[in-house]
Amino acid sequence: METIVIGHRNPDMDSICSAVAYAELKRRLGEHHVRAARCGALNERITFVLEKFGVAQPDFLPDVTPQVGDFMIRDYVCVAPDRPVGEALELLREHRLRALPVVGTDRRFYGVLSENKLLDLFLPPRDAADHAREVRVSPANVASELGGKKLVGELSTEEQIYTLMVAAMDSDTFAGRLARTVPARTILFVGDRDDVQRAAIAAGVKTIVVTGGAAMADDILALARQEGVAVVASTWDTATSVFLSRGAVVAEHVLESCKVSFDADRPLASARRSAVLSNQFIFPVLDNDGRLDGLLSKSDFLKPVARRLILVDHNELSQAVPGATELPIVEILDHHRLGNTPTETPILFLNQPVGSTCTIVADLYARHGQTPSREIAGLMLAGIISDTLNGTSPTATDTDRRFLGELASLAGISADDLAAEIFAVGSPLRSLSPREVIAADAKIYEERGLKFSVAQIEEVTFSGFDEHQANLRTALRERVEREGLFFAALLLTDIKTQNSYLLAEGNSEFLRAINYPEQAEHVWLLEGVVSRKKQLLPYLTECLAAVR
Repeated sequence: METIVIGHRNPDMDSICSAVAYAELKRRLGEHHVRAARCGALNERITFVLEKFGVAQPDFLPDVTPQVGDFMIRDYVCVAPDRPVGEALELLREHRLRALPVVGTDRRFYGVLSENKLLDLFLPPRDAADHAREVRVSPANVASELGGKKLVGELSTEEQIYTLMVAAMDSDTFAGRLARTVPARTILFVGDRDDVQRAAIAAGVKTIVVTGGAAMADDILALARQEGVAVVASTWDTATSVFLSRGAVVAEHVLESCKVSFDADRPLASARRSAVLSNQFIFPVLDNDGRLDGLLSKSDFLKPVARRLILVDHNELSQAVPGATELPIVEILDHHRLGNTPTETPILFLNQPVGSTCTIVADLYARHGQTPSREIAGLMLAGIISDTLNGTSPTATDTDRRFLGELASLAGISADDLAAEIFAVGSPLRSLSPREVIAADAKIYEERGLKFSVAQIEEVTFSGFDEHQANLRTALRERVEREGLFFAALLLTDIKTQNSYLLAEGNSEFLRAINYPEQAEHVWLLEGVVSRKKQLLPYLTECLAAVR
């Protein structure tokens, strides 16, 4: 079972750092197969912090929806198209399978060898009984399937349609029956009957199987050698020898195509719907070039998902990685409002009124008597600095400020110095496109049945903001139309003055309800407002209540 610790979409510093730090704590406490992940791009400041403390970026998982590739059998049993079906039968029996993929050396998928097709080969239906003796084989493969010993002649490796004939009659009757066949395309099964053996050689039969461990007379062997006849000795009786020889047909002549196949990226739920309507035993998973990546059987669809989630820095499914609803959520660590994420069983849910999820994770290290490494301490320090504006935000608590000091000591850098370095890295307004700016750290909320988006970026100055206003508003309008939102907003915070600009587009009645000083159309100055969670979001929900 794999456990993925992951933050919200459009991850911010606190989301990334808390995921990495908590995954490390879980591993320290003895949990296996725990890894941190992210479902969005990293901004310049997050990248700077990860590089500064020498920590690798979390794995990028844009979607955790269970896919076919998560459940398919990669180490599959198969048979090559040029191998006898007798060999395939042994594999089916050994591995207790109902069907076997036929795969070439380049992993090219040819089809499936199923129980039904093999049954038709070894026990043909009555309406096909007239042709039951005719099989496409090579004499060499027949001898191999019988475990026979070549007595004389050369066994052809060329596949042809051969008639399997049993000499179970007197020589005159045999001669009459042989006349109705093509002797050169007949494989004769006969015991120690010298007259029949001579007659067959004289008639032009080129392959004779002497059954029951019987010997062939020396003079007949000499005649066979002279006429270019291959003679094989089988220890099996005649009936068994004929039956086993049908296993000499190679797989590619008995396979059936698969009407239903999948690619590894297909959502499992979608594949399950297709599989339910199919009578196939197995379903090939193919790449774009028709090569076999793996197999699915119907029973594989019943397997539990071997992956579970721990959500950090959010608890609303609208903000979670796509596919989160299809995996077990086993823990949530957050410091935001409750979003009623449903779970099937009780889980650990830590929701504390602090300024940063990294504060919660740092407290968990302390509770478990664990001292974070310099690298992990540095990440948690950066997460708290970013989410609380280095302890100055209204959301910051004494607990946040206490851990700022403790983590700074472990990381070997003061909180003030690290804050200066972080906020000096890249201006989002200057380094990102307008569409990227309004998506950076954007969160989707749902209130009173209405969905809306609120993004936030921090700058060290409002210088240059005026030149970007129009493009930012256009990007917000486009997002509203594209995603069907009631409104979309951006909070632009100056971390030095502790003031913010609010830009919003959407429902006109809602926009009129915003009563902060309007600096330009749909641009408001919010003095002393720096927290989306504690200051802006409650205000916006009040505006919603006023119009809805």
